Amino acid sequence: MSTQLPMSMEHHPDILELREQYERVVSTPLAQAVEALAMLSGLFLAVSPWVVGFSGFSGLTASNLILGLAFTALMAGYGSAYERTHARAWAATLIGAWTIIAPWAVAGSESVRRTILTNVITGGLMVCLGLAAAGMAAGLTGRGTRRTRSRGMAAEG
Repeated sequence: MSTQLPMSMEHHPDILELREQYERVVSTPLAQAVEALAMLSGLFLAVSPWVVGFSGFSGLTASNLILGLAFTALMAGYGSAYERTHARAWAATLIGAWTIIAPWAVAGSESVRRTILTNVITGGLMVCLGLAAAGMAAGLTGRGTRRTRSRGMAAEG
């Protein structure tokens, strides 16, 4: 009779390898730059009504403040806990997309050029940064894994 205890999933070799891959992704300068720029763009969106000067639009001011802080919070944990937070990048991308259309959806016909320019440029940057963060995860599980496996097979064969 065997007295072997089942191995927990925490110590499974595939899980350990995946954690190492995630650690390699977040230690790159590109990943660190994406996180830093994302946090800065979220904070800029939050304070933009007062910096750019359209705090008179109360709906857009509240939208930018809330969504800017939410974007910053989503992307802040990205670098330190990538294996658990990389899926947040899709939510951050949606926040960026909403930021682009918010001047028309929230302020309506009252929106002025500076509100539109601020939100479209900041929202476009947020979408790009969210896609970059999501792309790092997709590249890690897609192409990078296949390359490693094909090299291993070539070395064996």
